[in-house]
Amino acid sequence: MAKIEHIALYCYDLEAMKQFFEKYLGGTSGAKYRNKVTGFESYFVTLEGETRLELMTRPTVVDAAAVPQGNFPVGFHHIAIAVGSREAVDALTAQLAADGYPTLNGPRTTGDGYYESVVAGPEGLQLEITV
Repeated sequence: MAKIEHIALYCYDLEAMKQFFEKYLGGTSGAKYRNKVTGFESYFVTLEGETRLELMTRPTVVDAAAVPQGNFPVGFHHIAIAVGSREAVDALTAQLAADGYPTLNGPRTTGDGYYESVVAGPEGLQLEITV
């Protein structure tokens, strides 16, 4: 049986992205990895259980092409984080908004029954916060 070992995310500001996952989602980071030849740097951040994110940067990271309004690019869209209760969704959404992260949607109950909000995290990372 297969399982996801980790999910990797390129970013510009590696330290800010690491701090975001530590501060708001209780992540624990390992030591920074540096490749002196390529300029690649990364942290593995572990969330509750075995969920791991590899946060990565390198000098050649570039923005994805702008996508016209109403269209969606192929590929991963967001990270969904379960926080345990509606109250926790509301509280984390409010904390992120107070700290300047825009709420894109919710909190709300979706048509398929999920209670969630969507927040734009560092560098526009879409973070879905759910029960």
